[in-house]
Amino acid sequence: MRLSIIELGTVAPGTTEKEGLVDAIDTARHADACGFHRVWFAEHHLSRSGASHHPELLIAAAGTQTSGIRVGSGSVLMNHYSAFKVAEMFAQLEAMFPGRVDLGMGRATAGPVIDVALQRDREQRSFPDHHQQVLETLAWLYDDFPDRHPFAGKPLMPSVRERPHTWLLGSSPDGSNLAAALGIGYTFAGFINPSSAAMALNNYRTQFRARGFGLDRPRSILAVNVTVADTAADAQHLVGSAKGFYARLRRIGGEATLPSATEAAHELTDTERDQPTRIVDGRWPQFVAGEPNEVRATLEQMITESRVDELMIQNLIADPVDRRRSHELLAEQFALTPRQTPSSVA
Repeated sequence: MRLSIIELGTVAPGTTEKEGLVDAIDTARHADACGFHRVWFAEHHLSRSGASHHPELLIAAAGTQTSGIRVGSGSVLMNHYSAFKVAEMFAQLEAMFPGRVDLGMGRATAGPVIDVALQRDREQRSFPDHHQQVLETLAWLYDDFPDRHPFAGKPLMPSVRERPHTWLLGSSPDGSNLAAALGIGYTFAGFINPSSAAMALNNYRTQFRARGFGLDRPRSILAVNVTVADTAADAQHLVGSAKGFYARLRRIGGEATLPSATEAAHELTDTERDQPTRIVDGRWPQFVAGEPNEVRATLEQMITESRVDELMIQNLIADPVDRRRSHELLAEQFALTPRQTPSSVA
């Protein structure tokens, strides 16, 4: 089973966005050394808890600091951007880091202020055209416009044969239908909507049809929030930061910052603190936490039920040292093959 990481540029309590960005690159280097398959960077705007606002910048930086791990976006919010701009940008990234770039495409609203700020034309009402945006991006990447289309016959980088891997990211069954119809990879955010994950991923696998966009069979990823520590007690303490962050989001919205585990212990209600971190009565948890064997058992049950090809790990462990220790324990538990990183190459 391949393991990957979604990196948020987490701003640890008492630190700055600059430190969060440095830590994001350090995480990519560490993940590469541990043998993780991919590291993706999020797109979150005006976030107080994460400094990863434009994934393409971190992709470029991480690509120069790593040797084998794939680098990508989790995700580019296609409802805000020109499909041509996205396709050309990721074609260039692929030229810079051949065989290592992933274009993860998604959509999200971030509130009326940010949505308007991201619009180029603020005089016209925006309308949902996600399907068209994704399809046009694929057409640019694969030079797949119809013969009489005005964009036909204009390859982005004619001398570059490689294409970034393309993925659709979502947290509802609707996205699985679109990814399957387009014949591209599909990633489900289980930490947002755990109850629908297995259904959406199985639907994608069943409905998949190859369209010539790089895949001849389905390729799927389940993204899960995971906290691993040497003991179950330590893991339950550390996962408090994730529980506390989501509790703050519910209470104050986008201004929420990530609490330390100790802060969270004082803020959480009994119900929030006791939220399960393993599968109970067939219900998947929003957060998976425990000692290595316990976490592996939970993740393997999720893999079996969803028939997924790969796991992508999100965590909101406040301390970067504890966060990377969690990654190390997972890598050991799933027997990942360590890599030689650029800094260790003689």
